Amino acid sequence: MKISVSSDMDEPVARLLVEELRRRGHEVREHGALRDGADPQWAVCSEAAARDVADGAADQAVVCCWTGTGASIAANKVPGVRAALCTDAYTADGARRWNDANVLALGLRLTSAPVLKEILDAWFTAEASPDAEDRQNVARVGRLDAARKVC
Repeated sequence: MKISVSSDMDEPVARLLVEELRRRGHEVREHGALRDGADPQWAVCSEAAARDVADGAADQAVVCCWTGTGASIAANKVPGVRAALCTDAYTADGARRWNDANVLALGLRLTSAPVLKEILDAWFTAEASPDAEDRQNVARVGRLDAARKVC
């Protein structure tokens, strides 16, 4: 799978994230502080990773900043992106299952190596729910994106 990763800081957990994704066999595209010469501002690099997903250059993305909040906000401004800030495996599972999230947002401050691996395990194991209500909600979010493009 092609995964875009962004971080506004070159922190050990961000480097571990890239390493872990590659170890799992994913092709990783780096943005922000993870790539020499790239703009490390959280809004800029999170948007870049999210646009990779929206444009089809990546299947999914992981966006990081100190709390994960700014990265998730910026990513969610890109139409077609459903970014979820996840602090644990249960939240990551639910974000993929019920919300069909395609961008994982992580906080660099509180994500430890063991928690990171648990989150990634849950994220990549879960699949979007086929439940009609869940699909209706995801479709509604898509309509909100479409309406935003017109404005």
